[in-house]
Amino acid sequence: MNMKYTTGTLLSATTMLTVSMFGCSQVGDSTQEENLPPVNTSITELKFSAEEAPEWSGLFNRTIGWFGGDGIFAIPMNGVDSAGAAANDTTMILFSDSLIGEIEDGQLDGDFVMINNSVALLKGVEPVEENLSFHWDEEPTGEPRSIFIPNTPNTQEGDYFWLGDGFVNTEKNNNTYIFGYRIKNTGAEVFGFQEVGNVLIVIPAGSQPPFSDQRQLDTPFYIHGDSPDSNGSFGAAVFVNTEAAGAPRPDGFLYVYGIRGKNKEVLVARVDPKDIENFEQWTFWNGEAWQPEMEQAAAIADRGSNEMSVTPLKDGRYAMVFQKDGIGTEVGLRLSLSPQGPFGPIIPVWDATEDVNVGREFISYNAKVHSNLSKPGELLISYNINSFDFFNEIKDHPNLYRPRFIRVILEN
Repeated sequence: MNMKYTTGTLLSATTMLTVSMFGCSQVGDSTQEENLPPVNTSITELKFSAEEAPEWSGLFNRTIGWFGGDGIFAIPMNGVDSAGAAANDTTMILFSDSLIGEIEDGQLDGDFVMINNSVALLKGVEPVEENLSFHWDEEPTGEPRSIFIPNTPNTQEGDYFWLGDGFVNTEKNNNTYIFGYRIKNTGAEVFGFQEVGNVLIVIPAGSQPPFSDQRQLDTPFYIHGDSPDSNGSFGAAVFVNTEAAGAPRPDGFLYVYGIRGKNKEVLVARVDPKDIENFEQWTFWNGEAWQPEMEQAAAIADRGSNEMSVTPLKDGRYAMVFQKDGIGTEVGLRLSLSPQGPFGPIIPVWDATEDVNVGREFISYNAKVHSNLSKPGELLISYNINSFDFFNEIKDHPNLYRPRFIRVILEN
């Protein structure tokens, strides 16, 4: 069975030192958060239980049309990213590589099509199949086509998008902003792709799939390291710390997290949401202060995943949720007293071994919280399942490539 962590406790003699470091790091950074001290100041201990969320996993176990995809970021279209906030509204769910086709009697029925991205729209916040619709674009011949296709000055022939996180910007006409990673294939036998650029996709408020009126902006937020193992990019997670977004301790900033290098170092930038397209207004945390040079961004954690989340807890702490080391069976969580850290040690919250053991070369990756789909006092978390031998294993396990869900129940 999946390992269910009924308590999650890591204690450290450095707790008080870390808290002291946090206090020092805030000097000169006047925010509303400073006036609201956390109820709980431990960044090493979390009391919780964890369990499967089969109703959510089952929602994406489908046989007609969209039947697989990874990525899965959830964007509340009313801009409020707190538990249950979209109960009377719509959530847009982003997928990267997506499968379109049919499954009959547990077998693929004919050929399927893989496109690079798609979306789903969920009415309300309950996992009800009738309230969920999937969307993609179409070629003139009727074949499925990705909704988001690179079309910027820096785009090269053959580039395609995988999607990062996104949000509805209430300070920019309620437009939706999504990070897109320009990807190109390299021909390598294993991991035959690489990122070549970072883009902001802008969807006007009220636009409907396939978003033919979208705009795309090349950004400077792709990190060219000294080697391919030190490259990185921003957009792995966004946290909108504003009153309009329902943040419990708003300071008015949008926090954007990135991943750098083979050690999966986590970086963070921030900007006023109204200045999101003015890239000169972005600042980056260097471990002591916010400053304008992306190259000076410091790691606030390591062993993260290329998709993750940072979520405020009601006790004043912040939970970073990720797949440890990017690919692996462990869903990890780190705690902090501010969005920029320092973050504490990894607290294991789930072991996905049962899901991985279904196939010969299954993998799990990119765990994250979906705040507005969570219940109060819970964290609804998804992680992706795929296979290193995808095109063979999809024949035996046609529903392998879809998110699995768990819920972490926080104890007082």
